[in-house]
Amino acid sequence: MSPLPPRTRRRGPLAAPVRAARRLGEIRRTQLVTTYGVGAMIAVENESFMVRGIDSWDTSEAVTVVEPRLAQQLGVSGFRLPPAPDPTRAGDGVRATRFPLLYSCPQCGSLAPFQRFNSPAGKAECSLCSEDLVPSRFVVACENGHLDDFPYWHWVHRGTGRPSGGSCGGSLSLRTEGSTASLRGVVVSCSCGVDPVSMEGAFRRKALKDLGLGCTGRLPWLKDEPHEPCGLRPRTLQRGSSSVWFPVVHSALSIPPWSEGLAKLVSRYYDKLKDASPAGIRGFLEVEGVLRKHPEYSADEVVDLVEQWRQAGAAAEGASEGRSQSLREKLYRDEYDTLRREYPEREDSEHQDFVCEPPISSVLPLTRSHGIEQVMLLHRLREVRALESFTRVDEPSMADAPSRRARISRTPQNWLPAMEVSGEGVFVRLDEERLREWEQTPGPVSRARRVRENHQRLLDDRAGSSGTAPRSPATPRYLLLHSLAHVLINEWSLDGGYPAAALRERLYVDKDMAGILIYTATSDSAGSLGGIVAQGEPDRLATGLHSALQRSGWCSNDPLCMESEASGADGLNLAACHACLLLPETSCENNNVLLDRAALVGTPDGHTAGFFGPSGF
Repeated sequence: MSPLPPRTRRRGPLAAPVRAARRLGEIRRTQLVTTYGVGAMIAVENESFMVRGIDSWDTSEAVTVVEPRLAQQLGVSGFRLPPAPDPTRAGDGVRATRFPLLYSCPQCGSLAPFQRFNSPAGKAECSLCSEDLVPSRFVVACENGHLDDFPYWHWVHRGTGRPSGGSCGGSLSLRTEGSTASLRGVVVSCSCGVDPVSMEGAFRRKALKDLGLGCTGRLPWLKDEPHEPCGLRPRTLQRGSSSVWFPVVHSALSIPPWSEGLAKLVSRYYDKLKDASPAGIRGFLEVEGVLRKHPEYSADEVVDLVEQWRQAGAAAEGASEGRSQSLREKLYRDEYDTLRREYPEREDSEHQDFVCEPPISSVLPLTRSHGIEQVMLLHRLREVRALESFTRVDEPSMADAPSRRARISRTPQNWLPAMEVSGEGVFVRLDEERLREWEQTPGPVSRARRVRENHQRLLDDRAGSSGTAPRSPATPRYLLLHSLAHVLINEWSLDGGYPAAALRERLYVDKDMAGILIYTATSDSAGSLGGIVAQGEPDRLATGLHSALQRSGWCSNDPLCMESEASGADGLNLAACHACLLLPETSCENNNVLLDRAALVGTPDGHTAGFFGPSGF
């Protein structure tokens, strides 16, 4: 990864100077999708940089990732792994730019744009004090994703009647007093003689509004992009706060028929075939000898499949927001139907991404009387996760207007950065007949209504004037399945030795869907050891589920946890807290909301019946 070039070099004896890129360091490819994606800040020693848009990346040698179902949902032709640059070259790979621009010197206290310190090439140090500089701790962001440096000049001159920024002719200083660790100890001053001011109060919601400042509409991760008009008031944030960058990541499982046979073969070459004519495709197949290695397929079949994928991508590019939502529902529906069927391991299993089989024992101790209808063991699965955009200040919501999703490139691209991971998992489907009977009883209906009203109010607020907010999915069925997934992840983490953050959930909830998939899909060895599949074997599943439900019957925060009228952010949970249900944010697909363990085991007073009964079974 490299930022804007700070030095020059020559190519050839008579060549003009060419700006050379400085190599900053290395991060894992997966982090460029989930942790340090476009628009996120990265601390490198005593400097801070921001990952630039994907249109600035060198993708000439990037590996193509094909997942047609997900590409159709997101309206792109395909995906690419973030480029892994050649260590011997400094100018390729993912590029970054310096942000924030304001730095301070801990010795002399000077607070100014980085360029004014005249630091030696490749360093961030004060030319007067030879001390390492410190990037500004504070930035301002708005809910539309814009980001800028904190307006220190306005802050220190507030109430003085001074005109707009910097007109006093003074220079700013920032010092940290050791008397207190609070913001009161961070003091900003100006050489014009105005009284020094601490940073206390800078994080109030109306702090910048009181200064008469609006959002500047700045997009520092998109080079030379003009500022966008924005009527929102920005918020002060810590540079390292998680609220500065929330990724909007979508994922899909590779399932048959897309993950095997001809589709698997074409996916390897699709990036080279997608823009070729039928004659060009045939020529490529002949030159590369593809069909000689795979005589079971013909050139006509390859041409037809490429055309199908090409049309699907074109249709998705013009899809509206509502259409994209329906595509996502179809994506989950296809997975749910596939997970219910058996796909045994074949002889050519090294080319097989999806292996789904029932447990060895055909007799489940968890019969219909216990509410479990089906268990399937996924010995092998592949998941593709793609970064579509990001948000700031607030976590992504299903009701977000398009303006709240920040762009990751100056102009629309036909690809998105993605990662592919392999793992294993267990699919559990509940008895739908028993479930329909339970979800119509007064207790679960009443509790779900409370959560749904709070959630719908939040969705309406996030949608604002952009249009009609989507309906909240908070139903008794959703609360039950979501809570069940969380207790099983917690239990299997204890019993199987996995860190909870290595396990993930996937919820299949609709009027005719009632299943959960708990799986490992990581880029390291934690997802390939067979431990999760072992948890799905009948005897171990019965023991694990019984233990998990017993733990759910009592929380160390009870009776407050169970009797809570609303808990969690915005009151979107009921009986759920960090001591019983909440998981690492990487494990939950819905930000740890819409949970209620009373849906599992009921309430102690008996007013609400749990799906599994008060004792767990």
